[in-house]
Amino acid sequence: MQAIILQAPAAGGSPAYMQFVMIGLIFVVFYFFMIRPQMKKAKEAKKYMATLEKGSKIVTIGGIHGKIVEVQDTTFIIEVEGGNRLKIQKTAVSMDATNTLGQTS
Repeated sequence: MQAIILQAPAAGGSPAYMQFVMIGLIFVVFYFFMIRPQMKKAKEAKKYMATLEKGSKIVTIGGIHGKIVEVQDTTFIIEVEGGNRLKIQKTAVSMDATNTLGQTS
């Protein structure tokens, strides 16, 4: 005589593929809310850096206001108040602060 034992499926147990679907959904949400906006912002900043030319008024990320007097490969020579000249990296220009220059001048 053999005993037949029947077991009920575990309550709330989901197949393994559902776990992969959930991980995939988390990645998609992460991409659209974190990665994509950051890539768009970096692209806009790169485009803005390419438009800067001699005579443009800028603000550095350190808060220094100046006017570009010379453009080099990776640096700018800027003239600040008093006629002093500073050599700064192109990446040191703040894109956000330059939008306020028209309002403060």
